[in-house]
Amino acid sequence: MTEVTPAILVNNFSELNEKLAKFVNITNMVQIDICDGKFVPSLSWPMGRDDQSSVQAILDDEDGLPFWEHLDFEFDLMVINAHKQFDLFARLGAKRIVFHLESETEKDFKEFLESLDPYFKDNIEIGLAINTTTDIDKLDQFINYVDFVQCMGIEHIGFQGEPFDERVLEQIKKLRIKYPELKISIDGSVNENTAPLLIEAGVSRLIIGSALLQSYDIRETIKEFESL
Repeated sequence: MTEVTPAILVNNFSELNEKLAKFVNITNMVQIDICDGKFVPSLSWPMGRDDQSSVQAILDDEDGLPFWEHLDFEFDLMVINAHKQFDLFARLGAKRIVFHLESETEKDFKEFLESLDPYFKDNIEIGLAINTTTDIDKLDQFINYVDFVQCMGIEHIGFQGEPFDERVLEQIKKLRIKYPELKISIDGSVNENTAPLLIEAGVSRLIIGSALLQSYDIRETIKEFESL
């Protein structure tokens, strides 16, 4: 069975609550896309100025992420040097954290991974995302420190509904050959047309945004993707 993780991109805490509600009692994990307006043009919760009150309430244990009792959360950090804010995202409640290789200073990022506290290694899965144009050999120095790699199915990241970038298929095939046991996620333009091609290429997990949020029956649509 193919693993499916819904993905959402929200502007504020109220929208976060609204979209997460769609997945309660349907799935166990939701990816939250986090954009800083610098690494990518879009800006999303919790990176805006108006988001600080909702962020602080979580940090002060006065509140939590919506439906935290029912859902686990993966944060996809489209944020410049996101590793410098790792503690923040861990405290917000991440079960998985995805860093983008292109947003990091490689030397500093490797030092961060090497020195990561064992508690976090045991309790938070670490993923590393790469763009469709990134040479997979760049992963070599990080691969032993991450739990999975996330390939991007679109050229311009940070938005939902972008067209599929077919270059990712060859990238996935190369990854699967080079790292046979690697868990590979795919994020961006995953739908009923592209999913079979991506699974055939070697992905382990489908990250799906628009195709689920626009579905009339999210539960049934997830089952259909899982059965591919």
